[in-house]
Order: sequence, then structure tokens, then C-alpha cells
Amino acid sequence: MLVLLPPSEGKAAGGSGAPLELDSLSLPGLTDARATVLAELVELCGADETKAREVLGIGEGLRAEVAKNAALRTAPARAAGEIYTGVLYDALDLAGLPAPARAAADRSLMVFSGLWGAVRVTDRIPSYRLSMGVKLPALGALGAYWRGPMAEVMPEAAGDGLVLDLRSSAYGAAWKPKGEVAGRTATVRVLHAQIVDGVEKRSVVSHFNKATKGRLVRDLLLAGAVPRTPEELVTALRDLGYLVEAEAPAGRGVKPWSLDVVVSQIH
Repeated sequence: MLVLLPPSEGKAAGGSGAPLELDSLSLPGLTDARATVLAELVELCGADETKAREVLGIGEGLRAEVAKNAALRTAPARAAGEIYTGVLYDALDLAGLPAPARAAADRSLMVFSGLWGAVRVTDRIPSYRLSMGVKLPALGALGAYWRGPMAEVMPEAAGDGLVLDLRSSAYGAAWKPKGEVAGRTATVRVLHAQIVDGVEKRSVVSHFNKATKGRLVRDLLLAGAVPRTPEELVTALRDLGYLVEAEAPAGRGVKPWSLDVVVSQIH
């Protein structure tokens, strides 16, 4: 099973480790593309803070993020699983997983990134600021930039098992599973169900959507579940107590499955 995760806007500091080594990252087929984005980002942030903040879409209160980006080549790096923070990663709680579940996480979790394309949680990276929705002056929209390089490496990375896609739409733009890989891919949407005037109403709530996805992955890892198909994933989640409504792809061509996880309480 390969689990595709979005990154977090907020990131922990890099600590005091050795700096980034691009050649050491997973998916070596992305090294040249990563080097290109890194060079463009470092140059932008080192040359003009005001322009950099405009391009990155951040306010003056986050000007330290620009300086951080300018120093990425020499900044300390540590495991991506420790760098990414926020709601989903708090719920996932990688550090709190027992050894067998953590080993499974190291093998199966992949985080998409505007800067790195995608990394495994064991890859050592510095703290940075660059969302997939950014348009860098020389490269354009990052979602479009990454499409070609990701199409080259992701089919092999997906292996022959289930692909559980928990990315947001911005990061989903960088790689869309195709062909037989799409047929064993499942996307997940979290819906909050509540009774209003005697009628059930369902809505998508971003914050709790992320938290539920983090808990869902954690529960699969703790259970040692290794579903190989979307159908097996539905069974595994239901066995774990989740209310899951599954929709097999309709129409012509091979497409991912769509799963709705319905929750009545959000926390």
C-alpha cells in the first residue's frame, strides 16, 4: 500500500542536523527537477524579499519564511516525518507509533511537496515554505511543472498494490494515477453528518477532514492492515469502525474509486 499525503503549511524547524543532500532523497528520478525548483526558490528569496513574499503568497508577518528559504542549501535537515506538522500529522502521530507500525509508515507514506515533488517520511529535508499552488517566475505553476517528472517516477513507486490518495486538489494536480494504477487507487473524502430539523445534512469541514485522515492512516498502520485493492480497503476501514460509503468508478476507462468516510462527531 502506498499512501499519498499532502504536506503542511506549518513546519517544524530543522534542528541541528547536517544540511540537505538532494542525491539522498527517495525517487532519484526527481533529482534534477528538485534542483531546478530549489535553485529558483533560493535565488528568489535571496534577491528580493518583497517580491518573494508576493510570489509565495505570505504576509509581512511571515518574512522569516523568506530568509529561511534563502538559506535552504545550508539549513539543517531532518526526517520529513518530523518536519511536517499540523492537523493531519498531529493525528497521525508518527513518533507515537509502535515499531512495527512505524516501519510500515516508513515504507508506505509519501508526502507531496511543491519543492521536492514527493518524499518519504524518512527523507531528510530542511524546513521550507513553498506550496504547490505557487507560480515561480521562471517555472510557472508548480502543479504543472511537476506533472512530467512525477509521471515518470510514480507508476514504479506505486508498485502493484493499493494507492490510497489523501491529497488535496492542489497536490493532486502534480500526479494523477492513470491506467491500471488508477484502478487500484482510492481517494477519500470526509463528510460530517448531522441532523438538522429531522433531516441528515452532510458537509465537508476542512480542519476535521485532515484530522480524520490522519487518524484513519494511523488506525490502518496500528492494525497492520495491508489492503491491496479499494474493495479490501473498504472492508479494512469498516472493520476498524469507520462508516464508509464506496463508489466504484463508472463510465469508460479506468478511474480511481471514491470513498466517503462519514463522521457524526468532529474533534
